[in-house]
Amino acid sequence: MKLARRKFLHALAGAAAFPALSGTALAQSYPVRPARIISGFPPGGISDTYARLIAQWLSMQLGEQFIVENRPGAGGNLAAEAVAHAAPDGYTLLLTTSADAWNATLYRNLNFDIVRDFAPVGTISRGAGLLVVNPSLPVKSVPELIAYAKEHPGKLTIASAGVGSAPHMFWELLRSRTGINMVHVPYRGAGPAVVDLLAGQVQVYFGTFAASIEQVRAGKLRALAVSTAARAPVLPDVPAIAEYLPGFEASIYVGLAAPRGTPSAIVDKLNQTMNSALADATIKRCIAELGDAPLSLSPAEFAKLVAAEYDKWAQVIRAAGVKAE
Repeated sequence: MKLARRKFLHALAGAAAFPALSGTALAQSYPVRPARIISGFPPGGISDTYARLIAQWLSMQLGEQFIVENRPGAGGNLAAEAVAHAAPDGYTLLLTTSADAWNATLYRNLNFDIVRDFAPVGTISRGAGLLVVNPSLPVKSVPELIAYAKEHPGKLTIASAGVGSAPHMFWELLRSRTGINMVHVPYRGAGPAVVDLLAGQVQVYFGTFAASIEQVRAGKLRALAVSTAARAPVLPDVPAIAEYLPGFEASIYVGLAAPRGTPSAIVDKLNQTMNSALADATIKRCIAELGDAPLSLSPAEFAKLVAAEYDKWAQVIRAAGVKAE
């Protein structure tokens, strides 16, 4: 009996070790064919820029092509659903952003769960929002904007890139913290919103750096604050909103995720390769030029970030009663 039990335990130990050994061997050979990075946004935008930046690095470092496939629609949900239901083999990845975290609350009846159905792989960047106004508006700081909005309730207009976009979410967080009342004007993208802001058709915009930093540098828009907890290196003279509203923080992370069940050895290999990109001077410069900061996290740390962003934005969205179009 003791001999049989010993054989059984040895066999059980060997069986338990087999998946780990297989996973290690799989990671050593991975990739053996081209892989896809599916982006839920159209070509030419900042998300697409990041997708192509990391795809090029992974292709160079791992010896197989990582091909960006743009699949826009439903605020990025079409891409996320496609990856959630793909084979968990490391050959279909999602360019994931903060939008995936807040979409879970904005949209009903999604066929996937951003926390349950994905394996966070690694992060690329974290970007601030930039609160800007048309120079004709007589405010030069966040306190002045708050005071002006309270003196003229419902008179100011704030543009966004659409319901559920980052500018919209940033605005809802600011409104929840200050109680100010401005008319939200959603556009189909950041471009048209900034065009009307420059023309004075709307007075305020709270978008990404990429959308308005050049107009700020040219003096065509006035920057009041950045949304991250600390000031942004590219605009060191522009204060953080947290300097006026302690604890205020709103930003956009960008990273890669894989379907749940992707071997951890493959996830770790991709993570290490991504983090090596973030240590490269050229990649750092590219990210800085977009107004963002490199963000190097482990898969476990990324999972915690996704869960925290999910909870944070769910509270904001539910309190504001926002629903996706």
